[in-house]
Amino acid sequence: MNYRHAFHAGGFADVFKHVVLARILAHLAQKEAPFRVIDTHAGAGLYGLDDDEAQRTGEWAEGLGRVIEEKPSGRIRELLEPWLSLAEEYSAASPRLYPGSPMLARRLTRPQDRLTFYELHPDEAALLRGDVGRDRRVKVIEADAWIHLAGQLPPTERRGLVLIDPPFEQPHEFRTIGERLAAAVPRWSNGVYAIWYPIKAMREVDAFARRMTGLPASKILRADLTRYDVNRVDRLNGCGMIILNPPWRLDEELGQVGHWLAGIFAREGSGHFRLEWLKSE
Repeated sequence: MNYRHAFHAGGFADVFKHVVLARILAHLAQKEAPFRVIDTHAGAGLYGLDDDEAQRTGEWAEGLGRVIEEKPSGRIRELLEPWLSLAEEYSAASPRLYPGSPMLARRLTRPQDRLTFYELHPDEAALLRGDVGRDRRVKVIEADAWIHLAGQLPPTERRGLVLIDPPFEQPHEFRTIGERLAAAVPRWSNGVYAIWYPIKAMREVDAFARRMTGLPASKILRADLTRYDVNRVDRLNGCGMIILNPPWRLDEELGQVGHWLAGIFAREGSGHFRLEWLKSE
């Protein structure tokens, strides 16, 4: 899977990932104490919806565009916040933009919080530096996060989130994530870790989920969104996230908003959303 993110910005997978990210950050911000956000594969801060890459695929129209068309209200609107307000703000600008995970994290954190963004590719790192500006809370590191992550843990704040969203360009990405987390999580076992993944071969995803249960986290939640009635290995059927140490009641929130998103993103039938505890206290 070659995942140049400019082609996919604002698509259904981005929406799902960013809704989960925003909900986690909202929970972390409920306590006054500062927290750290570490994004291991940050990418650029902003993506142009009118750029050639986005126009060629049109994926944002089936992701962010579908959400805006549906005009969610009531509890669903509450659960989509604060991601949706920011996405609407940027998409209404000229030129139209979509905020990537580092920009969302920057906008959804407070003066006392700190953010560390890893980006290996020089061009993307340069764009990210330009997008985040001179925010003193933010550190952009042009390096392979897998080499440095374990050494950065635990952060001085002792609270926070590690977002893991690799491009899945390598054939053994699931194995790499498992190996790197096996080294990192024991150093900060009470941190929140959110791992995004594409769903192509479900057997591979299930094997990865089983491996995650061996990590020293007290709770592990899995959430999968699929768009087809039948999964096929030759296409992107959906995406999912595994969350270590999810905030209290995040499962209830995702249970509601996940089914709604699956319904509007469905390509066959009504879509499917699966939520399960891989480990619970």
